[in-house]
Amino acid sequence: MRTSLIMQVLGVAEAAAIAAAEYNGRGDKVAADQAATEAMRRAFNDIDFAGRIVIGEGERDQAPMLYIGEEVGQGGVGSEKIDIAVDPLEGTNLCAYNRPNALTTIAIAPKGSLLFAPDTYMWKIAAGPASAGRVHIDAPPAQNVAAVADNLGKPISEVNVCILLRKRHEELIAAVRATGARVRLIDDGDVFGAIASAVPNTGIDLYLGSGGAPEGVLAAAGLKAIGGTFMGRLAFDLDPDGAAKRERALKTAGIDLDAPLTMDTLVRTDDAAFIACGVTDGEMLAGVSKQGGSLTTTSIIMDAADKTVRFIKTIRRGQTGSIQF
Repeated sequence: MRTSLIMQVLGVAEAAAIAAAEYNGRGDKVAADQAATEAMRRAFNDIDFAGRIVIGEGERDQAPMLYIGEEVGQGGVGSEKIDIAVDPLEGTNLCAYNRPNALTTIAIAPKGSLLFAPDTYMWKIAAGPASAGRVHIDAPPAQNVAAVADNLGKPISEVNVCILLRKRHEELIAAVRATGARVRLIDDGDVFGAIASAVPNTGIDLYLGSGGAPEGVLAAAGLKAIGGTFMGRLAFDLDPDGAAKRERALKTAGIDLDAPLTMDTLVRTDDAAFIACGVTDGEMLAGVSKQGGSLTTTSIIMDAADKTVRFIKTIRRGQTGSIQF
């Protein structure tokens, strides 16, 4: 993909973050998500490419825009054909209650490269480059924690494991703590948790637990770029509608639903990019801020094609929008 396209998609993530940030701390996660989604869709349609949403806000009859299968972009003659995975506001509650690490997230890749992940649960494991090939989704937590400690050259007592705070994770949390490792519990935002395991200075060494399968594709795109590791396993049994979703997935997913899912299964190319922009302040990215008549956003671009990670601060002078801080 052209670098110019990636930079234009960065602008899409920034536009969504700015729109969502108006709702920081206002207690309305629905309005925040809608604002981010609408801004993202408008910005996508300003780009001269032929984009297809493969992971979005839901099926067409459930989402008014950025639904799975929706086509975005101007789509002119010769336009690049691109698969897009989005979470316009990852951590809607985080934004609504002004908690850390709300993000806008986008993954892009050439058409046909991103898995149409079923809208169900997935068990996930993610870690940084040092642990690539050394951890496994089916290994016991103690084995994975020990492997990460060895790979990073630190005692288990200094390994930080990120896990979503959910009742279904009680046994997992207890198992990790039994190793002597530290547990970092997060309320929402498991794309952040997975990506942060491979980004220096976030304080996260390993991500474990279950979350949305679509978010697994987003995380895999970023970790593939940074050289980290990610594996997943679909967990229809955690989903109240899991049996029906499994039947649909058997017809559409095109993968073995019972096999471990590697990064190469989820992202079938080395030409993918992951872009995120901070909405609220966090360990990886600062949130949208307003100062001196300008808006400032902080973003990350992970480009698998050239194995780069770029942190970008954008200052829009004279563009304060209607955001109140």
